[in-house]
Amino acid sequence: MRILNYYGVSFLSSFFYYNFGGAIISKQEVLINNQIRAKEIRVIDVDGTQLGVMGVKDAMEIAEQKGVDLIEISPNAEPPVCKIMDYGKYKFELAKKEKEAKKKQKTVTTKEIRMSVNIDKHDIEIKAKKAVEFIEDKNKVKVAVVFQGREMAYMDLGKNVLDQFVEAVGDVAVVDKPAMQEGRSMMMILAPKK
Repeated sequence: MRILNYYGVSFLSSFFYYNFGGAIISKQEVLINNQIRAKEIRVIDVDGTQLGVMGVKDAMEIAEQKGVDLIEISPNAEPPVCKIMDYGKYKFELAKKEKEAKKKQKTVTTKEIRMSVNIDKHDIEIKAKKAVEFIEDKNKVKVAVVFQGREMAYMDLGKNVLDQFVEAVGDVAVVDKPAMQEGRSMMMILAPKK
């Protein structure tokens, strides 16, 4: 933790979160047992059957008789939903669900290929072969033609280079974003064909 000084005022560089005894699972505060603040809650038993709407004290007594915890699983419902179950098991199940969601999550990376306006046709073919490798690995490819100096006056030449590039990779790629100017370059994004 560092203290930063800015115009004579001190700031703490780390952010504190005061928990007040609640557990934090997946960036959301989970209230258990005596931390539940609602007057009435909908209670779900260990085996998944609904016990109905009751007071927190009554639900706590049922949980204590079974030797497990009362966990608020849906605080935004009306009335809040609580489940009678082992807190450790609940944490494990949530962590398992998050891990499964991360496995199913697909990340698409964007590779970049840069060219100039005065590029030779053979060089376009070489860069196109590299782009085909990227696209076959299910990546998107950002193709940019960089203009230097007076080349900015010849934007149509840059568009021609991009068109030749699209022809070279047309078998495996489609244009995701058409050619557009961005500062001193003209760029487009290619995506794999479905």
